[in-house]
Amino acid sequence: MTASTRMAHEIAEGPHALERTLADLLPLRAELRARAAGRRRVLFAARGTSDNAAVYGRYLLETQAGIGTALAAPSVATHYAVAQDLSDALVVSVSQSGATREIVDYQEWARTQGAATVAVTNVAGSELAERADVALVTGAGPEVAVPATKTYLAQLAAMGVLASALSPDPVVLEEPLLRSVGEVSRLLAERRGVSELAAALAEAATVVVSGRGVVLGTALEIALKLEETCLRPVRGYSYADLRHGPVSVVGDDTTAVLVSAPDGPFAPAMAQLAADLRGRGARVLGIGGDDAFAAACDLVVPGPRLPEAVAPLGLVVPAQLAVEESARLLGLDPDAPRSLAKVTQTD
Repeated sequence: MTASTRMAHEIAEGPHALERTLADLLPLRAELRARAAGRRRVLFAARGTSDNAAVYGRYLLETQAGIGTALAAPSVATHYAVAQDLSDALVVSVSQSGATREIVDYQEWARTQGAATVAVTNVAGSELAERADVALVTGAGPEVAVPATKTYLAQLAAMGVLASALSPDPVVLEEPLLRSVGEVSRLLAERRGVSELAAALAEAATVVVSGRGVVLGTALEIALKLEETCLRPVRGYSYADLRHGPVSVVGDDTTAVLVSAPDGPFAPAMAQLAADLRGRGARVLGIGGDDAFAAACDLVVPGPRLPEAVAPLGLVVPAQLAVEESARLLGLDPDAPRSLAKVTQTD
């Protein structure tokens, strides 16, 4: 199905966004290490799509750099105005525009509490970038479509660079990060299973999306994209959270989108989850995974040939393509979802 939407064009620019971002940010690793020296924890401040990129960053730093991380609650600063000792913290503020007031204010508050600050934004010269100790300005270029696609991909690359900088062995992540550019290009060119996935999503009544570990942020991002672009209520769950109760409502009217890396500790569990959900009557749509995962799903869209740590940079791309196509199948404009703006400000 051919497309001429702005969203489709920006998805297609993903490899260039990745390549430019890695070229610009990898040289900043020494500065990142210096700023993080003596800091025992990392706090991520973000909202929306950027929050899903932060979930990836959290898992990546925990698993690859052994650093305790958490997602910050910006309202602690912006509404409760409490005092905290953040002298042992590195605060990473993530905002595509660099203009989300709540995130800018949280970063400034964190600085006054003793934190070192890193900004991840796509806009050089933005307030967030200008006020951070280190600015990781992604190279996605201007993004016009409201749903974030190439900028989200660039944010994931920035998270990879940060983890590489703070990891005991930076080379471990550097090679697959650089290889992700070619893998995203391949997935865009092949589009295997994308139209089938788009059609299945367009006709779905109840949708849940699940992943686990390093891939969780991707599952949450896919759920968000389906909601904002296709105007359908979608729930995104960790595999573990889905097992703890919500799985009881999965039945014949449920379409489950499962996202899995091709390797790692959760690959077998995701195949088992796919089989379980099919046994409950759900239609199971898979993205990525291994052979056992593919065999357990009703439909599978191949993912990238990348290790689990970097797989999210490729796994989200077929989903972005399918969401864009699904929106058009539903007669919607994926470039400008109802009631949404490019920059969202919260109270």
